[in-house]
Amino acid sequence: MKLTLRVWRQKNAGTEGAMSTYELDGISPDMSFLEMLDTLNEELILKGEDPVAFDHDCREGICGACSLVINGDAHGPERTTTCQLHMRSFRDGDTIDIEPWRAAAFPVIKDLVVDRTAFDRIIQAGGYVTAPTGSAPEAHATPVPKPDADFAFEHAECIGCGACVAACPNGAAMLFTSAKVNHLNVLPQGAPERETRVLNMVAQMDEEGFGGCTLTGECATACPKGIPLMSITGMNKEWLRATRKAARK
Repeated sequence: MKLTLRVWRQKNAGTEGAMSTYELDGISPDMSFLEMLDTLNEELILKGEDPVAFDHDCREGICGACSLVINGDAHGPERTTTCQLHMRSFRDGDTIDIEPWRAAAFPVIKDLVVDRTAFDRIIQAGGYVTAPTGSAPEAHATPVPKPDADFAFEHAECIGCGACVAACPNGAAMLFTSAKVNHLNVLPQGAPERETRVLNMVAQMDEEGFGGCTLTGECATACPKGIPLMSITGMNKEWLRATRKAARK
């Protein structure tokens, strides 16, 4: 395959960026998108040019590190992670635009790499269980109704890649935050911190500068793990419940 790549290049957070055009030939349809970028970087290095910086880690669709907007879509034309996207999803002769996540809360570090530590701070605000649950065998023996277990597992699939934020026209992080809140709040181990968790995590999300949610649904459409849009409704109910309970104290 012969491709024309238009890639966002930005030296650092303090400089302005711009799209740079590169021509690639001999790309196999069986290559992953990141392997195609590796090929580009090998050519750039041989020419003595600075390779394109991009995030990646496991390359197995699990860690959420890969984060690219491809032809205007978070993670590209398929509902999967960038690392699991293959070049057979494109045609010979295509022009492909490659950009970083676009959100005020995700500032560009270099080229296609953005700072997603805002997600870490939301997790630190309440995305954990501190209540004693006993040893591992005891904790695992705690009865959990199957509908609750299924609900928790569905939301635990969130890998924190940020595609929901990148796809949202408002740059909102509601789908990510709701997945983390709902995952723990439905389990008995998470019940003691149910109210403080949702209040603190939503407050931190707002403090990070993410946009407001208007339920356009683009977040759920782009999510490679299929976190449902109704997750946001569930978190809103949790937040209202916690707010009313706090007001009565």
